[in-house]
Amino acid sequence: MINWLKVRLQYVLPKHLLSRLVGTLAAAKAGRLTTALIKAFIKQYRVDMSEAVLSDPEDYATFNDFFTRELRPGLRPFVEDDKQLGYPVDGTVSQLGPIDQDRVFQAKGHDYSLTTLLGGNPDIAAPFIGGEFATIYLSPRDYHRIHMPMDAVLTDMLYVPGELFSVNPLTTENVPGLFARNERVVCVFDTAHGKMAMVLVGATIVASIETVWAGTVTPPAGQNVQHWRYPTEGEHAIRLNKGDEMGRFKLGSTVVACFAPDMLAFDGQQAGDVTRLGELFATLKA
Repeated sequence: MINWLKVRLQYVLPKHLLSRLVGTLAAAKAGRLTTALIKAFIKQYRVDMSEAVLSDPEDYATFNDFFTRELRPGLRPFVEDDKQLGYPVDGTVSQLGPIDQDRVFQAKGHDYSLTTLLGGNPDIAAPFIGGEFATIYLSPRDYHRIHMPMDAVLTDMLYVPGELFSVNPLTTENVPGLFARNERVVCVFDTAHGKMAMVLVGATIVASIETVWAGTVTPPAGQNVQHWRYPTEGEHAIRLNKGDEMGRFKLGSTVVACFAPDMLAFDGQQAGDVTRLGELFATLKA
């Protein structure tokens, strides 16, 4: 009954308003209040500050600075083999496996449309039909920068407006089409082995989603899907190497990675497995 209430309350809460208010507080330079909030968060979620470049809560001017904290250099080395992809984030595997035509598995009894997830444009979704996907959940304690699993060139970015349901396991199991109904930023790449998409999914009290090439994408971004196209050749092409930072969440959320058919094979992972940035994610087939 308690879990049922937690889910049903999300349908009536003013999630966008709540998220923006929290975002304002998280961005504020509030001195001792900011430090107190950071210390409370560290204690509540057992954050391992020994992994951060700045381990003292008082070193952070805002809560956002703390939440997007940088890891110590060399702490998460990426797999070096050119045939291997590294995990893009610290987190937990929610689901992964084949994309069944246009359907992506969410949880027992729930799936959703790949085309809808990627912004509603069939041309964007077409290269991924019948491919592979992996959904990785970032808990509040995790490192919240997103890195490239492999070398790639950016072709498209879409902002897709939507809800801001929580993306924790309880909500994932109970809200139909969760990742295709929440606000999200879709990043599409060309690689030497096929198309790759990295979908950064917003959630309740996620104050901001950023990319390294565009800065803050949301909020605010409007009520309509927005689509940016990028050159793939010449000096203005946005090329990112395996391990490069590509974006970040200010407060936690989920990444859905999609890959073209016959492009790669996962490493035997299952739902619930812990992921560590840079460790073996998948192996290219060719």
